[in-house]
Order: sequence, then structure tokens, then C-alpha cells
Amino acid sequence: MKKIITIATVSSVSFTANAHDSGFEYNEELFQIAAAIFVVGMFMYFIINIIKRIFEHRLKNKIVDKGISENIAQSILETKATGESKYANIKYFAILAGIGIGLTGVNYTQPLGFHSLAIMAFSISLSFLGYYLFIRDTEK
Repeated sequence: MKKIITIATVSSVSFTANAHDSGFEYNEELFQIAAAIFVVGMFMYFIINIIKRIFEHRLKNKIVDKGISENIAQSILETKATGESKYANIKYFAILAGIGIGLTGVNYTQPLGFHSLAIMAFSISLSFLGYYLFIRDTEK
């Protein structure tokens, strides 16, 4: 589901970034930039996952080689449901909502410029703040 949302968001960035009041206009250059950023991001995600799996495999091999008891090995290798993974959907909702609000603000303050970056940074930082406040309140 995350991949579908990511693909839809990246593909729609080129359309929303160039939206005008006169109608819908497709800009090939913006689409190519968004696609390049998406491909680089997916490649980095792939590399990070491969490195993570290699390190997990090495750790498991060392545990087996040392002959650690089954209870200790199970406690080390056990994946724990942390608060981070428990509220992952809320985190992505907050980030995507912040990006959407930021892009809406950028659309209403044409032409694009340095202030557009400030609007995006402010809206994304507010979405992270909202996520932090949500996590803080749920832990109480």
C-alpha cells in the first residue's frame, strides 16, 4: 500500500506543481524531474534494505557459531513492535497531508520562487509537529 501511495504522489507532483487557473497543463520537464527523484529514492531504499538483510544474516550466523542458548538467541532476534511501527500509517498520513497543504499553498502564491520552498518546509514541519504531539499524547 505504501508503494502505491508513493507512486501516486510522485506522479501527481508534476501535475499539481504546474496547475493553472486556465485548466490542466502537462509539463514534461517537471515529470522527468519527479520521475528521476522517485527512481533515485527507490534505488536508495533498495540498497538500504539489502544492507540491513546482510547485517541481520551476519548477526544470526554469529549467534549460531557462538552456541548461545535458545532463549537468549530468541530474545536477541525477536522483532519488537515499537511505537514507530505501530503508528506508521499516522506518520505517513501526517507527512502526506503536510505536503498536500504545502502544495496547495504554493499553488495559490504563484509564481514559483524561494517562498514556495519556505511554504513547503513550514507545512511539512507542522505535519511532523502534529505527529509528535499525537505520539506524545497517546503514550500518556
